[in-house]
Amino acid sequence: MKIGEFQKLIEQIYFEKDKGRGLEATHMWFCEEVGELTRALRRDDNRENLEEEFADVLAWLATLASIKGVDLEAVAAKKYAEGCPYCHATPCGC
Repeated sequence: MKIGEFQKLIEQIYFEKDKGRGLEATHMWFCEEVGELTRALRRDDNRENLEEEFADVLAWLATLASIKGVDLEAVAAKKYAEGCPYCHATPCGC
């Protein structure tokens, strides 16, 4: 699944609920999920839990982008298409 497809899927599942909650409250949920991922990484949790936490963070990021009308796939491709946005090398040579 491509990033854009994932963002659309998350919109179908959660957009109305998340938009109704508002940007600030949705951002708080995103931050909570980032915290859960941080704890899982620190504890070196099992792969299944790490995968779940990474997926949750990506879903909340997609929701925030959708609320603001940002196409994650398009902006990521634009910014990183030529490698590092600063030195334009792949891998980064900065």
